[in-house]
Amino acid sequence: MNAIPTLSQRRRLAPLSRALILAVALCAGPAFALSLPPPSTPVHAGIIGLEEGFLAPQHWIAQLPNPDAVILDRAGIDAQNARMRQLDASIHDLQTLPANLPRSFVQEQINAISRAPTRTLYDVQGKQVSAAQLQAVSDNLALSRIPANRALQYGLVVHRAALRAFPTELRVFSSQGDTDIDRFQESALFPGDAVAVLHESADGKWVFVTSERYAAWMEKRFVGVGSAEQVFGYGKAAAHRVITGATARTVHTPEEPRVSDLQLEMGVRVPVLSDWPAMTPVNGQQAHASHVIQLPVRNDDGSLALVPALLPRSQDTAADYLPLTQANLITQAFKFLGERYGWGHSYDTRDCSGFVSEIYRSFGVLLPRNTSAQAVSPALDRIAFSDKDDKAKRDAAINNLQVGDLIYIPGHVMMAIGQSNGMTWVIHDTSGGSWFDANGWRVHASLNGVSVTPLQPMMASDTASYIDRMTNIQRIRPQATK
Repeated sequence: MNAIPTLSQRRRLAPLSRALILAVALCAGPAFALSLPPPSTPVHAGIIGLEEGFLAPQHWIAQLPNPDAVILDRAGIDAQNARMRQLDASIHDLQTLPANLPRSFVQEQINAISRAPTRTLYDVQGKQVSAAQLQAVSDNLALSRIPANRALQYGLVVHRAALRAFPTELRVFSSQGDTDIDRFQESALFPGDAVAVLHESADGKWVFVTSERYAAWMEKRFVGVGSAEQVFGYGKAAAHRVITGATARTVHTPEEPRVSDLQLEMGVRVPVLSDWPAMTPVNGQQAHASHVIQLPVRNDDGSLALVPALLPRSQDTAADYLPLTQANLITQAFKFLGERYGWGHSYDTRDCSGFVSEIYRSFGVLLPRNTSAQAVSPALDRIAFSDKDDKAKRDAAINNLQVGDLIYIPGHVMMAIGQSNGMTWVIHDTSGGSWFDANGWRVHASLNGVSVTPLQPMMASDTASYIDRMTNIQRIRPQATK
């Protein structure tokens, strides 16, 4: 998730003249990376080096010598995902959980995410969240109600659902006026995602769940509880559709509102009922112009059921995961271009780590949820950097980037897309960014969405560039088996 710079920062001018900045650079020595663009560098929409053509995937694909070469085939991706599940502690194997969950295990899982706030928080009106409000939120955890042993329950998510640090809809913020980054918002789950249900809130409206990539609170109404066979058997049918657009929607069906106008995210895989009788309507509509898919729903008693739904053929989907190629990586990334930034998948959108996760999910590639885990995952081909690494090493790594490589700075991830105008370019979902303009002033842009920017000019502060702050580069490629 993207943490720097915060949205509360507005476009501003640093109180340093060009001459003073240059003087500081000389005094700071080689660790200082001054990112002043050459006078002739074009500027489009206020972004250094950007040209109109750079906002189309074809510009970047055309530069590649072999854009359709397969990076990993299906067997290679399966092996990569198996390595991720084996080596990365942030990935959870739900099927290995004990049938009866000890109180200590459940409480440990909840305490890991539901940590009492230690700083002042504000609500959407800018008022300080009171101690009484925070106590009520904490009381709703119902930790004292965790039994000595709880029977494990499995379920499928039936609707896009927020994952929260606490069982509450209360949105809280670090500063007054900044109502985008809700500190209780963690992530989101999508229809068909499998979860293990570990606990229920005191008010009965929330459940604490563990999914393959994250554990947190979600609204109880968005999960249908079923048997392990139902849950893990879902989607095993030979015929299926993979969402390859940024999002897709099922048709409007008033006869079955549970699957009406349902938003499905990039990479979601849904089974197709290929033997559905041609003349039999699905929820009041003949199906020739749609795919008849199967979706999970929650019954009134909380149990899981699977029902047919219509996914229009006009929606951007494919019969299987896409081939993992550089051309497809660029194409998939650009389908999000301009989408609003959503911290923790707020606003029915996504944040920086969700953005790259969903790109790779459209190829069937599993990544950890957050930047903190992605950046250090032992299952990927990692290049690590420390504060002892000099500019030469960092610049060499940037010059050797390949399309699809993931570049990490603290709290943020970007995906490399190529070289133009003498700079390396990235696409990323970001709340903002800053750089020095041609006059030597550091300017801040509220990018606040999926953006295309050059990497070299991006500044994390007056004296440190993104490249200075780079902690890791991760690459997905074939790895030798031992």
